[in-house]
Amino acid sequence: MKGGIHEKHLPAWLERLMGETFFGGCGVHQDRKKNEKNVLCLHCCLSICPHCLPSHRHHPLLQVRRYVYHDVVRLSDLEKLIDCSNIQGYTINGAKVIFLKERVQSRSCKDTANVCCSCDRILQEPFHFCSLSCKVDFMVCKGERISSILHRYNESDFSYYSQFEGLRVDSSEVIDEDNAHFAPTTEEATSHSMNNTVSSCEQELENNKANGNFFLSHGSCRRKSAPKRAPLS
Repeated sequence: MKGGIHEKHLPAWLERLMGETFFGGCGVHQDRKKNEKNVLCLHCCLSICPHCLPSHRHHPLLQVRRYVYHDVVRLSDLEKLIDCSNIQGYTINGAKVIFLKERVQSRSCKDTANVCCSCDRILQEPFHFCSLSCKVDFMVCKGERISSILHRYNESDFSYYSQFEGLRVDSSEVIDEDNAHFAPTTEEATSHSMNNTVSSCEQELENNKANGNFFLSHGSCRRKSAPKRAPLS
């Protein structure tokens, strides 16, 4: 929260969503596995873990995901609560997400035409903000009414059972929605090449057996043994 001004302008759930540190251990369920607080109860304005869910069964819930040490929310969920226009989205494992907070700029933005209006992070056209907090901070600093971008949401859209469809976010890089094609990694390429080589060797061996030739020709895939030398006289 910049300058302590959010308290006067933001609804409680939005203030908690941007100010909370998610994925910390739940104090109520310290002795339970998978007790990371990754859900925001929009009714209680409280971050909770999966074990807390029965106590909030009839409350609207928003699931927060973790991606490369940053909190993200599915765009399809977030846009039901607030106008997400002009915020750059990213596609991760087929689902479009929005970052909740600004991220440290990893490279110089000199001579870059389009950057975040709040934190100067490099963006693609035509976006103006890299995260939800950057858009909200910018509006607050400009004296604009946050209520103008809030939506009246239907609590049934954030019911208990619909929140845990499971978006896997375990890659090492953010995949931008306009550049979502993958090239195989070095490890994958090496493994693929080795598999092809083994398959080729097996095929050649089968062919030799079928032809009654059990001795592989020179240049085949048979591994060479250590050279044998004549005994010393």
